[in-house]
Amino acid sequence: MRHFGHISPTAREGLFHREPRVFTADSSARMLSVALGATLYSPATRPSLADDVLKQAARGVVSMVLCLEDSIDDAEVIGAETNLIRQFADLAAREAATAPASGAAESGERGSDGEIGAAGVGAPLLFIRVREPGQITDLVRRLGDSVRMLSGFVLPKFTEERGRHFLEALAEAEAACGRRLFAMPVLESPELLHLETRGEILRGIARSVDKYRDRVLALRLGVTDFCSAYGLRRAPDMTAYDVHIVASVIADVVNVLGRADGSGFTITGPVWEYFRRQERMFKPQLRRSPFLEGRAEELRTALIEHDLDGLLREIELDRANGLLGKTCIHPSHVAPVHALSVVSHEEYTDAQDILSPERGGGGVLRSAYTNKMNEVKPHRAWAERTLLRAEAFGVAREDVGFVDLLAAGLTN
Repeated sequence: MRHFGHISPTAREGLFHREPRVFTADSSARMLSVALGATLYSPATRPSLADDVLKQAARGVVSMVLCLEDSIDDAEVIGAETNLIRQFADLAAREAATAPASGAAESGERGSDGEIGAAGVGAPLLFIRVREPGQITDLVRRLGDSVRMLSGFVLPKFTEERGRHFLEALAEAEAACGRRLFAMPVLESPELLHLETRGEILRGIARSVDKYRDRVLALRLGVTDFCSAYGLRRAPDMTAYDVHIVASVIADVVNVLGRADGSGFTITGPVWEYFRRQERMFKPQLRRSPFLEGRAEELRTALIEHDLDGLLREIELDRANGLLGKTCIHPSHVAPVHALSVVSHEEYTDAQDILSPERGGGGVLRSAYTNKMNEVKPHRAWAERTLLRAEAFGVAREDVGFVDLLAAGLTN
């Protein structure tokens, strides 16, 4: 699979100075943690889940979470588990039926463009969001051979004490099925929000995930739960960073768990709740200037009508605050997340200059775009992260901007 793999090779060539790299479910954790992108959530109760998964993959989704937790009623859990087993078996059977004769069916490998043979696009990275640790081992046992379609589990309301049981269950399930399984803990407990307990909770989480570092793919933020603890809900005109009590938690999570010294983890952006037009109190946040050419003004209008201008601003603030990727609950959110994840030609040029071997001793240099200072030692960690993001999402051509990438991502 690859980002922007759902658009034609000709279109990709016209957009990218360096195209997104191909990856598989067996790629390195370092690559996968960056490549998650817009992780689309879906209730595990959907009767056509296998069809839905493949349809979203054909539209550019590379990671999905099939939810057994807050998105379904308590009374639906048993039926949803049964549905998951059936849908995973369906996906595995389709993969086996369409894999080329070379043996990809047995290995579970996909083609260079994320295709299963020539018959169509394969499944994205699939994760199951469970409620309790016992579900992990039980589901892996019940999945049987179709466990090869599973990349891991999302662990809700993660704290040191609660998380330990989830991570032990994950290790047990992994040993039983013989496959690598990742964890994505969700940081959303009230204790993390409360100032008097936040420090110790964060230190406990850090101890827990460090012990299982090779299996923790990313940490996810449960901002909706944070708001719930104070009876808050942000409007579509506002980002998570406008709700100061939430912004303070994000800052502290990144401070403790997102460091660039080798101890940190990928931390993903919070969910954007809106996908249809609401009555506006504030002016649209989307400037006209990037949308002046061709039919781009129509795209701008559509984004505003669907309250996606707030989403675009939040994505930019996510990255500015050390987050990468985003939890998504609607397919319309995927293309904006991916378009804004592409590395610009200017960013790429700066990163390469900073990391050039002859700059190993440090120093300061003017950027190739002659608009900023690049200080080699302080900017090195940023440059390394930027080049890793470039591998996953590609580097835009010099004359290609966000609007071009978004329009291309929406064409399918």
